[in-house]
Amino acid sequence: MKARVQVMLKTGVLDPQGEAVRHALGALGFDGVEGVRQGKLIEIDLAGDDPEAAKRQVTEMCEKLLANTVIESYKIDLN
Repeated sequence: MKARVQVMLKTGVLDPQGEAVRHALGALGFDGVEGVRQGKLIEIDLAGDDPEAAKRQVTEMCEKLLANTVIESYKIDLN
């Protein structure tokens, strides 16, 4: 089973990397870009085929290591 974890800064948290990308896009002639938020995507290959157990395990990974839950949120997709 494969888990995909998308980690993003929470709304209201300043995103200097996203702002740098937005500025660079404008400099390259891409008009109309009003905001950019940058995050990270983590893919995890898991043994087993129990989606509920996998979701619990990946949630624990996010809470302990993959996301700083004070300033980041995360979304888990299992395939």
